[in-house]
Formats: sequence, C-alpha cells, structure tokens
Amino acid sequence: MTSHSETPLAILEPARLIPLLTIERIEDAVPLAKTLVEAGLPVLEIALRTKVAPNAIKAILREVPGAVPGAGNVMTPHDLALARDTGARFALSPGSTAALLEAAAAQDLPFVPGVATASELMTVLSAGFHVVKFFPGATLGGAATLRAMAAPFPRVKFCPTGGTSEDDLEEWLAQPNVIAVGGAWLAPLEEIRQKQWDRIGARARAAVQKYLAKRAPNAAA
Repeated sequence: MTSHSETPLAILEPARLIPLLTIERIEDAVPLAKTLVEAGLPVLEIALRTKVAPNAIKAILREVPGAVPGAGNVMTPHDLALARDTGARFALSPGSTAALLEAAAAQDLPFVPGVATASELMTVLSAGFHVVKFFPGATLGGAATLRAMAAPFPRVKFCPTGGTSEDDLEEWLAQPNVIAVGGAWLAPLEEIRQKQWDRIGARARAAVQKYLAKRAPNAAA
C-alpha cells in the first residue's frame, strides 16, 4: 500500500489549473494524460463516475511520468478506499458528509472536501480540513463569494470548480484564497471521445500561458 505524506496544499497550489476528466474508455487514459502533462498540466482529477476510472488512474501512474492523478467525485468512504487502492495521489469530493469526513480524517490520502456554504465550510474546518473544493463555484456567486469568505475564514484555501471557464480563469486565480481552479473545459468529454488530443493540448497550453502571465507581476513584486 502506498504511503501518502503530501498535503492537498502542496499538490494543488503549484498546479494552479486542474483538468477535471471523465474517462469512458481505458485506451484514452494514457494519451489524454500525456497530452496534458506535456502541455504543463500534470495534476489531473479523474472522476470516479465511470467503470474504467480506477484502472485509468492506475494506467496513468504506470505509464505517464510526471503525472499526478487524483480521484474526483468521491462520495462515500467506499469511494475513498477505492481511490487509495488505485494509488491516486489525492482525492476530491463535490460535497461532504460526516461519514466521508471521518473516513478521510482516519487515513493519510490527501483529501479535499467540497463546500457550497459557510455552514458547510465550518463543518469541514471542525473536521480538520482547510483546503476545500468550492462547488458549484460559477453558480454560487463566483469569485465574489470567495472574496466575501476571505475575512471570516482567513486560513481556508479554495479550489473552485463547477461551471468555471477560460473566460473567468483570471478572476478566480486573482483571489488570494484560491490555490487552484478545476475545470472540465480544459478537456471536454466530446473531444476525449473523438481523441482530439491536439485540440486538447493546444487549449491546455494556452491556459497555462494565460495563468503564468497572470502570476508574473506578483512573482516580480
């Protein structure tokens, strides 16, 4: 069994952009991951919503050097155990339950619970989690909501997903409490189905250049 010692912050913050991937055919896993890693996006969220997702994570770990695959759509303690068994480097959930938080706290796989409200955030904070997924971010007030969350929750770091797009990418990443942004738009399901790796790669490279340009002034300051 793999030992996990990294924290969600250590994994997500350097990445800044997290492609959210739905993989329906195992043969798509490796070329898709290679495309994204070569474009500068090594941290990947593979949704546990297809039968092949667990084996896709295993294949990426085995065959794509530099890839950091995580398991997304983790809903139950069983899902969390499955994520760990695949060798996933981290796990994320769109929400949280008492059972899921308890299971996550009892093991060392880096886990990012999802929140939609201040009350939910207080619950996950009480369980010891300070890096959270904000979902569905675009329909819950967008970046303005996280600006409002910053003062009462100064220690919390967010990874917004759900309706994010390249149009609002810069606004999300400009928020000091946002460590990374997840998005299915980086590798749309229909393009994966059609094996449009060149198109996915070009979009990913453009997104990487966009966020690097956004970070550059801060880095120079």
